Amino acid sequence: MSGAATAPAAPAKKRSAPKSARRRAREFALQSLYQWLVAGSDVAAIEATVHELEHFDKCDREHFDALLRGAVEEAAALDAVIARHADRRTTQLSPVEHAVLMIGTWELMHCVEVPYRVAINEAVELAKSFGGTDGHKYVNGVLDKAAAELRPAEAAAPRTPRAPRAPRAPRPPRPAGPR
Repeated sequence: MSGAATAPAAPAKKRSAPKSARRRAREFALQSLYQWLVAGSDVAAIEATVHELEHFDKCDREHFDALLRGAVEEAAALDAVIARHADRRTTQLSPVEHAVLMIGTWELMHCVEVPYRVAINEAVELAKSFGGTDGHKYVNGVLDKAAAELRPAEAAAPRTPRAPRAPRAPRPPRPAGPR
């Protein structure tokens, strides 16, 4: 036996589900809005740059265009909704959380085919991926309140209970013996 120690095998990485075209559109819109908020760049220039990025061809371009253009054109109205439910002015938010809230609020206002819980969850996932440590909790709270204002009937409707899970098969007994 040689004296060289072998490194332990790295745990297998859990493969996540492939990103949907809509999720990719939201991610590209977030990056674009961030650039618009921080640098004040021209939207057309941002779009031209984003269209050249790797994997842009896999996103829902129509949704990306609607999110980016809609959020920029309606920024004041979106900020007004956000301000009614946030505990600080939008100018005091991190640019990432601000952009995520703009996307989530815009989807709540304009994408009625997307259930409000899905719109909120997608925004929370963006905040988890790109925002600060607990930014997703803040985004969730603000958008939950905004949903009650923007989609009152949907938000007030009782949740449809999920079907009960099938019972798990019992575990086989452990063999007796020393541990």
